[in-house]
This record gives sequence, C-alpha cells and structure tokens, in this order.
Amino acid sequence: MFSVVSNWYGRFERPISSGSLILGFIFDAFTLKRVDTLFENVWILAHLLIVAVFIILIHIEKNENNDEANPSKKHFWYVNILQFFFGGLFSTYLVLYFRSADIFSTWPFILLLAIAFIANESMKRHYVQLSFQISLFFLSIYSFMIFLVPVVLHKIGAWIFLFSGFVSLTLIFLFIKILFSLIQNKIEQGLPSINLLKKRIFYLISGIFIFFNFLYFTNLIPPIPLSLKNAGVYHSVGKDRFGNYVATYENQGRFGYFKLYPDFKITSGQPVYIFSAIFLPSDFKLTVIHEWQHYDKYQNKWTTESMINLPLLGGRDGGYRTYSARKNLESGKWKVKIKTQTNQVIGQIRFNIVPVETEAILKTMVL
Repeated sequence: MFSVVSNWYGRFERPISSGSLILGFIFDAFTLKRVDTLFENVWILAHLLIVAVFIILIHIEKNENNDEANPSKKHFWYVNILQFFFGGLFSTYLVLYFRSADIFSTWPFILLLAIAFIANESMKRHYVQLSFQISLFFLSIYSFMIFLVPVVLHKIGAWIFLFSGFVSLTLIFLFIKILFSLIQNKIEQGLPSINLLKKRIFYLISGIFIFFNFLYFTNLIPPIPLSLKNAGVYHSVGKDRFGNYVATYENQGRFGYFKLYPDFKITSGQPVYIFSAIFLPSDFKLTVIHEWQHYDKYQNKWTTESMINLPLLGGRDGGYRTYSARKNLESGKWKVKIKTQTNQVIGQIRFNIVPVETEAILKTMVL
C-alpha cells in the first residue's frame, strides 16, 4: 500500500506540492491573526524545529545515488518534507509581514519573502546543498526573531532590531556547530575541502545579515509587530455615547475608491480628519506620528506641513484607535504617513483636496 501511494506521489509530486503550498498560504491568511499569540509563535517554532531536524537527517544519510528523485527512498521524503515546511514558514511570514506593511514603502522586503515562497517550489534540486539549506534556515530564523524579540521585550527600535540579529546569528551558529559535529565524516568524504564549505556558509549568512540591516536602516522592512487595522480620511471623527468612534464621509462612487488620490471636497475652513487603528501587542506603549505632507506642484516635491504625535496602547484586536485633524488645507494632493518615531511607515493615506462652495452630502459610519 505504501509503495503504491509513494509511487503515485512521485508521479504527481510537482502539482501536489504546489497545491499544498497554495492551500497552506490560504490557511495562514485566515488563521494567523496576531503576532503576539501563543498559537502563531508555536506554529512557527514547530516549523523551524522540523526544518532543523530534516536538514540533519538529509546529511546524516546523504549518498551519491540521487535518492531525492526516488520515492522509494527515505532521502526523497526528507527533501520533500524539508521543502514543504520551508514553504510553510515563508507563507506565514508573507502573511504576517504583508499585514504590517505599507506596500509602497516596504515592497523590497515583501518581494524578498514572495520570491523565497515562490522559488521554494522551483528549486528542489538545490535542497540537497547544505549551504543553500542553511541560508534559507537563517533567513527563516531572522524573519522570526525580528518580531518575536520585540513581542517578548515589549519594545521596538534600532537596538531591538540589532539584538534580534544577534539572537539569530547565535542560533544559526549553534545549529551549524551541532550539525557539523554529527556529519563531519560525511562532509569530509563528499567534499574536497570542508573549509571551502564553511567559507561559503559564512559569506551567505553575512550577506543575508547585512542585507536585512540595510533594509531596516533604510526603512524598507515593515514595522512588525505593528500593523494598521483601519485608516482613512474623514470629514469628522468623534465618539458616540456608547464609546464608539463615528466618522462622516462622502460617497466616492463606484470608481472613486480606486483612485490613488481620491477627491476630498471641503468648504473654506472645514477640518480634515485622519483616523488610524493600529494593532500593537499586549503591554506595548508607543508613540506614532501622523506626518501631513502636501505636494508642491511648482517645486515638484512633497513638503511636510505638520507632524502630530499620538500615544498608543497595545492589546486591542482591532487596533488602538486615534486620529489627527487639520484646518485650512491647500488644494491639491496630500498624503499622511502613519509612522513610528524611527521613521518606519505603517501606512499612508492619500487624497486630493478640492475646495467647494457647498458642503458635500455626507454619510455616517462606525469605525
């Protein structure tokens, strides 16, 4: 029975593998909600442990018979299991980081995770290479530590990010030490120089570490564990007698919401409100900034008109709700960056101020 199933899987391995990763991504998108919950972190940690175990198993029993293509051999299943759980890790990261990203600001990092997720399916032949496995493993550990360490320490910032990197390096080098002690004879038999392998691994890990730091200090990594749950521009924002936030807005019509800078019609002196609901893990206290910018069409550049600090508290599933407001805005394009004090952009609101004589017909909604 097992031989029949294994042969069937070997025959349809590619579509089964691709389909399972797609279904896994959909599952993650609906089930992974908060980066500070036990389920999410145990889920990722379990994947990392399984990946570590199967990297070791692959190289303990490594041979020269190309068994990764033979479904009747254990090596075939080891490689497929490793590939599947790497796919699960990158699927999880893609979901969590995308929720925390302003795609216009942090697209390089999101693209990196998307490439890792997609390439995972088409690079199976590289999975037998130790340096390739360890590079992906380090990328997985680092991506996890970037948000786990802030959740544990209840802080974000440059020093926290650097500490996340230090923890990631420590873990990967401990793993490498354990792995090499278990497969020393295999490495010496299969490769002309163990030093060459060590150098290759060192350069790959160093490259990933430097690249992650470059992305962070150029504000290209999403500010996870923060995420923007809701945001928008409104004619008014306030609380009702039940404590709910209530806003008024103008109906944009069927296609108005697809504009990058939708029209926002106001009369002279009418205020403009920017509302944001930002998720922070429990026990977090943080200040975010609403940076109001106006596009100067004569100088062809964006100018910052105001920066408003807003304190936040963590723990609410729907995000901590707050808003800022300004009056007497010039006509033309505006954008409000919702960002941390270290300039990491959580989200952006874009609109085009259009002065009118008569106040627009407004609708009311609960935020």
